[in-house]
Amino acid sequence: MAELATIARPYAEALFKAQGSDLAATAVWLDELAAVAEDPQLLQLAENPKVETAQVFDVMTGVVKATLPDAAKNFLRLLIENARLPALPEIANQFRSLKNAASGSSDAVVYSAFALDAQALADVAATLEKRFGRKLSVKVEIDPSLIGGIRAVVGDEVLDTSVKARLEQMKVALIS
Repeated sequence: MAELATIARPYAEALFKAQGSDLAATAVWLDELAAVAEDPQLLQLAENPKVETAQVFDVMTGVVKATLPDAAKNFLRLLIENARLPALPEIANQFRSLKNAASGSSDAVVYSAFALDAQALADVAATLEKRFGRKLSVKVEIDPSLIGGIRAVVGDEVLDTSVKARLEQMKVALIS
């Protein structure tokens, strides 16, 4: 994967510099394009020598739900023409990292056994922001194997208060 990261870095940095005042909106459309670019069938279509770049562009813009600004369309055309579509998810990751570094925030993934309502999510986000000492952009993923509680991942730090983790700790304590 180091190769994709190396390919993605200049694109992410250039996009970050070009979209300096509109980073949040850029992150939205970039994440949406990255989600579409992860589809293996689309990548196979893009690699087909019989398919023209305009056709790949039309397929991608047709799948994306939001209306893309001109900057997004130009960026997408550039990636397709240079056969860099497989690097788009990594470009989005690196762009998000640059955006977070500039704003002093981080992405957080909260794994929960059950869906969290808006109030519970706001409480969890506030607690995590206090714990990690920075502004967080929280995303929730459901993981029924946790049984209860949450597991928060912020960068390379993990806070695990799930029932599953507590049971594992009890198991280790009983065995030793």
